[in-house]
Amino acid sequence: MLCAEQTALIKATVPLLESGGEALTTHFYNLLLSEHPEVRPLFNQAHQASGEQPRALANGVLMYAKHIDRLDALGPLVAQIINKHVALQVLPEHYPLVGSCLLRAIREVLGDEIATDAVIDAWGAAYQQLANILIGQEENLYQIKADADGGWRGARRFRIARKTVESAEITSFHLQPEDGGALMDFLPGQYIGLRLEVDGQEVRRNYSLSAASNGSEYRISVKREPGGVASNALHAMPEGAVLELFAPAGEFTLEPGDKPLVLISGGVGITPTLAMLEQALASARPVHFIHCARNAGVHAFRRSVDALAERHVQLKRFYCYEHHDGADAAPDAVGRLTEQQLGEWLPEDRNVDAYFLGPKPFMAAVRRQLKSLGVPEQQTRYEFFGPASALD
Repeated sequence: MLCAEQTALIKATVPLLESGGEALTTHFYNLLLSEHPEVRPLFNQAHQASGEQPRALANGVLMYAKHIDRLDALGPLVAQIINKHVALQVLPEHYPLVGSCLLRAIREVLGDEIATDAVIDAWGAAYQQLANILIGQEENLYQIKADADGGWRGARRFRIARKTVESAEITSFHLQPEDGGALMDFLPGQYIGLRLEVDGQEVRRNYSLSAASNGSEYRISVKREPGGVASNALHAMPEGAVLELFAPAGEFTLEPGDKPLVLISGGVGITPTLAMLEQALASARPVHFIHCARNAGVHAFRRSVDALAERHVQLKRFYCYEHHDGADAAPDAVGRLTEQQLGEWLPEDRNVDAYFLGPKPFMAAVRRQLKSLGVPEQQTRYEFFGPASALD
């Protein structure tokens, strides 16, 4: 536990983190990844280059410092971190490496006059407090997955049983355990961790599970990103190739309920909503499925969702294309999704459960629109594919 003096020192650094936290975390990552290359597979280098990862960490460190005396106020942030760590197999031995580089970065960026010995000691104690919380909860989650029927710990080899082209950019991979053993269930909205080798370098990524749990295989649907190391390597792999998977994780899951369900996605954000849709349609729950894509060519799963709508009267589906040339099946609207259009597609009674995900600007707009349209904010949920950050 931190003493009162240490807590006060941590909170006193909040203004510095608000103004210069990203510079600090950028320097931290430079130290960590240059001096400890063994942890590089745990980080998406594209997110490093874009600045997303340092910004997300700066936001997380700031929230931790602000709430150092009442950690319960961090809300879902801790659960998000734990699940991401478990999906990528962050282990206890990684924490001392991170801690030493973080304290060095604080000292070197803030300087000796601000980052005094007392401040460094306080941050050392604060980091150890957080590390102990994360290590303990992550170990609990690792053990739960190892003990589950069909579960496992660490990496497990899976074979690409089938590939299905879903759009000009997205291909689905049907993955079956190479050992032929049982396969643990997962909750709609969860993702798996994947490990592969690309040009002699280990790469780890998380991918949403895009079909409901069936006990025999997992399906992921991967967008081929321009310059994407993992996505391009996956798209090039043939059926029969073997990958290593970590057990499903994630706290962005479909909660049980009988309120109308609204699923809103943009681009490849459609993937976890498909598993949610399957589960919801197993009941009589009304579902409004709204998907936005740049054009018909990149719209994945339209035929399968249309087929579900034909079989389930409680499903209403709406599509919005940014551009439409008239050559393919028409969307329900053309252009960016507007508040007026969204309002027409929502149930008249705004007492709904809404889940949304996609590119960050898309999610920020949807969040504002839902609030303006009267959907209770506590009944809206969203997930980031990359590093978690603020939508405001």
